Order: sequence, then structure tokens, then C-alpha cells
Amino acid sequence: MLNRFLFTKINNSPLLIFRIFFGILVALECYGAIVTGWIRRTLVEPQFTFSFIGFEWLQPLPGNGMYFYFFIMGTLGVCIALGYKYRFSIISFTILWTAVYLMQKSSYNNHYYLLILISLFMCFFPAHRGYAVDSRQNPLLKCDYMYSYVKWAIVLQLFIVYTYASIAKLYGDWLDFGIVRILMLDKADYPVIGALLQEAWVHKVVGVFGILFDFLIIPALLWKPTRKVAFIISIFFHLFNSIVFQIGIFPYLSLAFTVFFFEPEVIRKIFFKKKEPYAGGEIQTPSYKNVILGLGGVYFLIQFALPLRHHFIKDNVLWTEEGHRLSWRMMLRSRAGNIEFTVLDIKTGVSKIIDLDEYLTKKQKRRIAAYPDFIWQFAQRLKKEYAKKGQEVSIFVNSKISVNGRPLHTFIDSKVDLANTPWQYFTHHEWILPSRLEDKNRL
Repeated sequence: MLNRFLFTKINNSPLLIFRIFFGILVALECYGAIVTGWIRRTLVEPQFTFSFIGFEWLQPLPGNGMYFYFFIMGTLGVCIALGYKYRFSIISFTILWTAVYLMQKSSYNNHYYLLILISLFMCFFPAHRGYAVDSRQNPLLKCDYMYSYVKWAIVLQLFIVYTYASIAKLYGDWLDFGIVRILMLDKADYPVIGALLQEAWVHKVVGVFGILFDFLIIPALLWKPTRKVAFIISIFFHLFNSIVFQIGIFPYLSLAFTVFFFEPEVIRKIFFKKKEPYAGGEIQTPSYKNVILGLGGVYFLIQFALPLRHHFIKDNVLWTEEGHRLSWRMMLRSRAGNIEFTVLDIKTGVSKIIDLDEYLTKKQKRRIAAYPDFIWQFAQRLKKEYAKKGQEVSIFVNSKISVNGRPLHTFIDSKVDLANTPWQYFTHHEWILPSRLEDKNRL
């Protein structure tokens, strides 16, 4: 049964066209980051970036280095689409993209994480065995089939993403549509649709539709009687997200994934009419079967476990943010606050309030005011800066935050010396004060 499910030979047309779509989209993402000024704002203008904790050594290249970096990634995307030096191109892109993801989180996006995972898949998939420069230059590479585990790996990954995204929305601030209203507030000046997006009935439609779409879309695409309707709904849903939330290539990448849900012969007839049909159906167990099962089992066990970890960490993830990332908790909360850092010279007893404008961009200041890992990392950076001057310091924080439009509440224990407090990777930080989310009043 398992062999039939994972190792049946099927037409590889979905994988070939997905490779082309994928390469084009990542090229547009990377070139677009240059043109729109995203690189300048996020990686060039800041004195330093807030990397993922443990990766502080990953910092942007100096000068115009990051522009060349993204140009190289975009060009690798073109090579992926063309199937030129495919293995080198996709592995190089995956490494470079992962490095960018880890070196900054001021512009954190769940979709950037998904792109890492899909790129990792594509490193192992035989996506260059047709309609590729590689297969033209080396006819021995050409092949009309792929194993069915390729399809099901993508489907299972998407099922995890969408299902956890749906479940995460089943909480009070989404169910009463309050967070949807907040998310729409800064869209009021959009041409034509801005005023409409402020209507209460629109918030209700978006809230309910968001839950149902995420929960049902994968089963609906898998079931043939509902597949075409689900695809049409997907087009509307992802175009709406693209226009309203402006989240880069993700809506279009999501649409590209749908090629794996249609019958391979349907995809061949649409995109590769000259390609020979491949009936498929043979079951052939490859020599690397145990490797596939072992690595795949570990990978998907981690993917199922990561979004659950916040349930094993004290307090509410909406307040603490502990366990939020890598959990498909998308567009669920709005955080804002104010913060003051006080540096105390342990030897002299002299204290100083830090002027954040000397260190941070506007975006970084918004993040540091409301997110505990940013706060701790900045305290550590200040500690190192003063250590270079020969000063041993303690750093204390006065911080208040508002979650989902609630009144400001004190967030960090002002008596804790963050400069000399270690980071806990897997447990709760007691210097984050207890949740105040019981206050239901929102702006």
C-alpha cells in the first residue's frame, strides 16, 4: 500500500511546469526587492539587522553588496525556470535565501519561511528532466515520469500550512472580527476598495471565509468533483490577498502549487501539448526508498510539531510571542508599544537613557517596542558596545504594549537586568510579565 502511494510512476508534467513558475516567481521576488527599495530599507539603511537569535554573525554585506546578492538570487531564479545547471542553481538559491531569512526578521513573513521549505524540496526533486536546458544538453537526463511521492510531499506540506493557519484563527479576536477590522484600517486610502474594506460586513466575510478557505481548500482541490470550483475560489482568494495585503509572490506561488492537484495528463495537455503522454501506473521501489521514508518521516514530524510548541510554553503566545514563528500563525495579531532602555554603569552607578534614533530605523523601532526577542537582542548589543569601552553595565527596560488594539499594559519586568539574562530557546522567559489579554476592550 505504501509503495503504491509513494512510488507509483506518474507523468512529471506538474513538476516541470511548477519548476518554471517557481523560477520566474523567485526571480521576480528578488529583482523586485531591488526595484521597490525593500533591500535599501531592510538591509542597507540599518546600522545592523535583528537576525534570528544564534545567527547574529549573519549580517548584510557592506555597501552595495546586498544589491548584488539579490541580483544573483534573481538570476539563479531565471536559471531554475530555464532548467539550466538546475542542481547548482536551486541549491545555491536555497542557501542564499535561507541566509537572508536568518539575517533579518524586521520584515518577517511566514511566506519567506515557506519558500525555504519548498526550495529545499526542489533541491531533491527531478525537476530538470524535461523542458530544461539541462535535458536538452544531456538527453540521458530526459524523463517523462516522476514518483508520486513528489506530489504528495507538496500536498502534505500545504495541508500543514493551511490547516494550522485555519486552526490558529479560532480565537476570540478573530472570531469577533476585531483583528480583521484592525488589519483593514491602514487600507482605507486604497483607491476604489479602501472605503469598502472598512465595512463591518466585509470584516465578517473576510473572517469567516479565511477560516473556511484555509481549512477546506486542500481537501477540495484533492476531490475531483470540487476541484475546479476550488481552483476558481483560490484565484479570487489569492488575488484578493495580493491586492489588499501586498504580500509579494506568495499568492501566485500558491496558485502555482495547484498544478499538483490536477491530473498530470490535464497539465500536460495545457502546458506541454507536444510532450508525449505517459500513462504511468507502474510501481517501482527505488534503491533509496529507506532514505526517502526516513528523512521524510523526520521532516514532517518536525513540521507537525513546530506549530504546537507554544501550547507547552507558559502563558498566551499572542502576548509572549514565544512559539509564534514557524507556526503558520498568519495575520493574527497587531502589536504596538513604547519602550525605554536604561543603561546603568555597574562601577560608577551612573545611568543613561538610550536614544533609539541613534541606533534604529523606524521599522526597527516599531519591532523593538513590541517583541521580546528584539528587546533582548538590543540589550545584548548595548552590553557589547559598552564592553568595548571598558564599561560593565546592567540594562533595564520600561516597556508597554498593546495587542490587537487593547490598552497599553506593562510588558517587561523593569527590575530584570536584560544585559545579564540568558536567552531561553525552549522555555518561557519570566521577565515577560503575565498576559493582560483578559482586557477585551479594543480601540
